[in-house]
Amino acid sequence: MIGAGVINIPKIPELRKRLLFTLFFLAIYRLGVAIPTPGVDREAFLEFFNQAKGTLLGMFDMFSGGALERFSVFTLGIMPYITASIIMQLMTAVFPYLEKLQKEGEYGKRKMTQYTRYLTVFISFLQGFMISYGLESAQTLAGMPIVLQGGIGFRLMTALTLTAGTSFIMWLAEQITERGVGNGSSLIIYAGIVVRLPNAIVTTFKQIFMGETSFFALIFLLGLMLVVIGVIIYFERAHRKIPVQYARRVVGRKVYGGVQTHLPLKLNTAGVIPPIFASSLLVFPMTIANFIQKPWAEAVAKYLTSTSFAYNALYVVMIIFFCYFYTAVIFNPVDISENLRKYGGYVPGIRPGKNTADYIDSILGRITLPGALYISTICVLPNFLIDWFNVPFYFGGTSLLIVVGVAMDTVQQIEMHLLSRNYDGFMKGGALKGRGA
Repeated sequence: MIGAGVINIPKIPELRKRLLFTLFFLAIYRLGVAIPTPGVDREAFLEFFNQAKGTLLGMFDMFSGGALERFSVFTLGIMPYITASIIMQLMTAVFPYLEKLQKEGEYGKRKMTQYTRYLTVFISFLQGFMISYGLESAQTLAGMPIVLQGGIGFRLMTALTLTAGTSFIMWLAEQITERGVGNGSSLIIYAGIVVRLPNAIVTTFKQIFMGETSFFALIFLLGLMLVVIGVIIYFERAHRKIPVQYARRVVGRKVYGGVQTHLPLKLNTAGVIPPIFASSLLVFPMTIANFIQKPWAEAVAKYLTSTSFAYNALYVVMIIFFCYFYTAVIFNPVDISENLRKYGGYVPGIRPGKNTADYIDSILGRITLPGALYISTICVLPNFLIDWFNVPFYFGGTSLLIVVGVAMDTVQQIEMHLLSRNYDGFMKGGALKGRGA
């Protein structure tokens, strides 16, 4: 069973070392979240943050693991690095040089990583400077300023501090990916979300004792969360298999090929990128409205609250759009078709080349829609639960997708380490299941 494989993990020295390395670096990250950025009044910033929690600041704070709420040196978190990685992926579809570089093996990979790091530093410095500039004019409802002493010195100091913090997190993530277990960037976001679970539990029980939430509503909510987690696991592992046949080739006295296999197409190819993009675009007008005291700005903020019909309808439409858009960027049926033809593979009943690419593209287009609807349902559901049950649904929507998805991927990597060291017997017939293809 699964438990048997987990129990035997400490018996493998290298895997044990990797797990301890990962936990140690995640602990360093959580320690850095508590280091404050100089030049800001902590109490005033916390009051300002609480009154803007439902805006873009609240979403960024979730991905930074609470660093934004403390305005620590890790305020920007790992998001600039992820943003830079996504931009580089999009640019490979626009610039032929980057597309060629991406296909040049290890050398191209190193160059793409180097460009991603440079872009991360640029994005971090730009965001840090904009945040410092915005804080200079921001104040609490009582009129208390947030910045102790503004000016160009404060802006540069804050921008450089936040850039250094993000660069350090980027290094931590790369070290975890290379020398630990799992994807470093995903695990850092995962740790930031999970670490807030105890506070969410305490807050929920306080609401029950104060009579703000009924105990039966909490039981129903917990049961529903288990069902949602099961649905996420099912859909994240779901894929469509396209049969592929390899022709036989005779080289000398040996016969190669003749193998029948399949090409797996994931139901959710885009992952959690669509809801992140959609949330950022929708919450941005609400963030701007907090700084503009005009009637039209207040009307926009009112109609774009997370429980309004307009917000949820736009949210679903934008998630579906970004699912198709991002899938088209990262999955190229033409390249798949060319690779199949290069190695003597073909889809039975479909002519190689353009016909195969069109066939794969048509299937991908059909399975992307149910994948997009599944993501939309998971992301919209918490907005209604918060309104109906008045319970802080901290693990809903995008955060729940990240937590479950990262856990599945990490477990799958542990299984790969177990199998690569010839410890198949430890699994006792039960494999640790990841997200599959």
